Amino acid sequence: MMKKKVVLAFSGGLDTSFCCIYLSRDRDMEVHSVIVNTGGFSEEELKQIEQRAYALGVTSHAVVDETLNYYESCIKYLIYGNVLKNATYPLSVSAERVSQATAIAKYVNMIGADYVAHGSTGAGNDQVRFDMIFNIMIPGVEIITPIRDLKLSREAEIEYLNKHGVEYTAEKARYSINKGIWGTSVGGKETLTSNQTLPEEAWPTQVTETEECDIELTFEKGELVGIDGQNLSPVKAIQKLQEIAQPYGVGRDIHVGDTIIGIKGRVGFEAAAPMIIIKAHHTLEKHTLTKWQLSWKDQLAAFYGNWLHEGQFHDPIMRNIEAFLSDTQDTVSGKVFVKLNPYRFQIIGIESKHDLMSNKFGSYGEMNNSWSGEDVKGFSKIFGNQTMIWHRVNDNK
Repeated sequence: MMKKKVVLAFSGGLDTSFCCIYLSRDRDMEVHSVIVNTGGFSEEELKQIEQRAYALGVTSHAVVDETLNYYESCIKYLIYGNVLKNATYPLSVSAERVSQATAIAKYVNMIGADYVAHGSTGAGNDQVRFDMIFNIMIPGVEIITPIRDLKLSREAEIEYLNKHGVEYTAEKARYSINKGIWGTSVGGKETLTSNQTLPEEAWPTQVTETEECDIELTFEKGELVGIDGQNLSPVKAIQKLQEIAQPYGVGRDIHVGDTIIGIKGRVGFEAAAPMIIIKAHHTLEKHTLTKWQLSWKDQLAAFYGNWLHEGQFHDPIMRNIEAFLSDTQDTVSGKVFVKLNPYRFQIIGIESKHDLMSNKFGSYGEMNNSWSGEDVKGFSKIFGNQTMIWHRVNDNK
């Protein structure tokens, strides 16, 4: 009899290494591993992961490069919306998982697999994101989740792999790291507590830059398209800024959030480029958009970020919000000046032909060129008229 085909979402880490062996040997399946590159892997790293997959016995291994599509379908709108979950986290992993799950579902259809598998545990957000997107996009394909279903500890996984001739140590599994173009997450024993931080050696990028550095970012209709006068595609610009800024140790933090399944969770992350881009973009917007554009953007972007975090990328409301966010970016063009120092960055200011802070109309707190003092007196009476009436009617009860 022909073996059943299963597509395994593969990273080469502990959980997916276990899944390779378990699905092929214990479940007697034909395992087709696939890794979705969202901009966090070098060619050398991808080659090593491929070698590992074949060493673990997969029938085939594929790399799906989703970097450009990930930017166009998701990251772009996170920038337009200045999305930081809980005012801290640029959704480095949550946005990435949605893109990966979508790409894997398409790959399952392409090779005609009977099953799809992922290495999520039963304690986190990823299980919901992957399961839900697979249920939406490939509803007839059964989902297998060995780590969750068998309720395995990391120690049990390591013991199983060693028993099957695959060398894996507890030290190697000490930290869980996920890399993508929109940031890198780091999980370890410290993030399982409420009062500890990650040690310096746990961060994937060590601090090597110590000299102050000034950089100039160019935005065109909300998209980063240049650094220090060099024109770049948005994807290349993000990667270039990451190369410049990450060695300063900026964009490091630990996010505390509410998981989809209702428990609190902590995760470390380093996201120099995302944090700088969002802050720079927001500063440019504060100069070039009206207060009500900014106000509605804040409200809709907060919903967009939360719904994306919970895996609901394919809800049509997301396309509606993306259309609004895109429409607001028509005047968000100009230069933003940034200063880098070890462990911190500062937005210095902007230049834009769309700057609404033009001194042609007056200088805040000093003088104006558009109205008289008498105009303000009348406006102040009218602007507060209803509140004045309320107090006159109700204060003498």
